[in-house]
Amino acid sequence: MKKTLLFTQLLTLLLTVSCVNRKGPKKILFVFTSHNQLGNTGKPTGFFLSEASHAYQTFDSAGFHIDFCSVKGGVTTADDINLSDPINKSFWNNTGIRKKLRETKKIDRINPSTYSAIYLVGGHGSVWDFPDDKSLARVTAHIYNNGGVVSAVCHGTAGLLNVKLPDGKFLIDGKKIATFTNSEEAKIHLDKVVPFLLETELRNRNAYIIHGTDFQPNIQVDGRLITGQNPASAKGVSIAVINALKDQAKH
Repeated sequence: MKKTLLFTQLLTLLLTVSCVNRKGPKKILFVFTSHNQLGNTGKPTGFFLSEASHAYQTFDSAGFHIDFCSVKGGVTTADDINLSDPINKSFWNNTGIRKKLRETKKIDRINPSTYSAIYLVGGHGSVWDFPDDKSLARVTAHIYNNGGVVSAVCHGTAGLLNVKLPDGKFLIDGKKIATFTNSEEAKIHLDKVVPFLLETELRNRNAYIIHGTDFQPNIQVDGRLITGQNPASAKGVSIAVINALKDQAKH
């Protein structure tokens, strides 16, 4: 009887270890803009490089698997390619990463059930194509409703505007949010170029905007919704996402 019990306990332990090993590292979905024109200025735009690179380094160093997708799939264009930043330089000169940026998956082909968190990368391009993309809203809602973490930085919060929960309410309704502010937009002289002021539209969805100092890190955590105000907030957002996932694992 004791031998049978011992064998059963040992078998259960082996099966448990096997299942844990099969799960592998937690997966993070990076979402990039597919829009590359800055309104009618004739200037290019896209995603903001440091918002991707600093978050990527943080997640990668922590052992997370990271997939890239975009609204249309294929090439996503980087903006503000500042290679004096060593993290930007390492990210941009990585041939594997550059290949992933040229071959992003289309968001409507993503299976959200396989991801622990989603990270909406900012950059001015996202203000044009994130808000009305139904697949992006669907994937984001699925990850959140499935117990995952939803995060966004800077203009990436545009992707939260039309995400609805099963009860029909907007995800951001009553939530604390950090986003690129109207004053920051005015200071870089693009408040008349963007199709709308992001801070204003988030307020119109009843989001509770928490202001930080312009162009300085500001990260807001409201449960499983984590947002950052500007490029300087990217690393802080990724750290907050990791901490949220660790807290989940403890419970």
